[in-house]
Amino acid sequence: MSAPRARVVLVDGVPMSGLVAPADDPKAVVVAFHGGASTAAYFDCPGHPQLSLLRAGAAQGFTMVALDRPGYGSSAPYPDVMGRPDQRVALAYGAVEKVLGPNPRGAGLVLLGHSAGCELAVRMAADENAEHVIGLELAGTGVEYHPATAELLKTATATQRPRGLRDVLWQPAHLYPDDVLSGMTNSTTGALYEVDMTKKWPQQDFPVLAARVRVPVQFTVAEHERVWRSDPETLTRIGAMFTAAPRFVVNEQTDAGHNLSLSLNAAAYHATVLSFVRECVAAQQGTSKELEAG
Repeated sequence: MSAPRARVVLVDGVPMSGLVAPADDPKAVVVAFHGGASTAAYFDCPGHPQLSLLRAGAAQGFTMVALDRPGYGSSAPYPDVMGRPDQRVALAYGAVEKVLGPNPRGAGLVLLGHSAGCELAVRMAADENAEHVIGLELAGTGVEYHPATAELLKTATATQRPRGLRDVLWQPAHLYPDDVLSGMTNSTTGALYEVDMTKKWPQQDFPVLAARVRVPVQFTVAEHERVWRSDPETLTRIGAMFTAAPRFVVNEQTDAGHNLSLSLNAAAYHATVLSFVRECVAAQQGTSKELEAG
């Protein structure tokens, strides 16, 4: 299929950028959010179309949208309008509306977050404007950092990533293409709000927001995840936070590290994601039929 298209839309005067791979008559829309120090290209790895979530999803009949999160891409020069979480949620929802316009959306939106992008995805799923959200996929996040990672993050600043963090994010190296390890999908800057955000997310914000999510949740854990604790006890704790979700399922992805969508095994992960999206569509259609019958 053709390559995803780059888009820039204005949301309350702020340019929001991203990549779009539309389907003519979509079953649903998947909206994906990258992690820290990355871009929307995380979901359409340059030079590796077989690793692209956007292309895989569009080929299966879903409209795929990967946004540069607030503070990245075209919105990077506007830090003053995204310091608060509600501002970032409004920018993201506004960008989705502008990108999709009058085009069909199928059964609704499935939100996908990777790493720091999970914060935005969960906030959007828990927001009052989430009436069209039908599912939530999360990967590369948690409620407790690995001890070594926690020590590294203590030295993080708004302009400086901790030394040694790259090894945590990109190991085992043999699971990634060599050119991906060169940093070709990385952003040259991060967002100023992220240092404070990452400190509050695991213990404070994630548990509170998770309890407000009312759609099915798939929580993916890479076999070689080194940023977050992902032992059975911790995964049970995370599942218990989603008290209002009709379903919570853990997907343990083998032969993958933290950056799942850039790994050599990305296609297997994306197949699992899209299977979950189909389940969300089926559940939504079943609910709609029940309401019509009633």
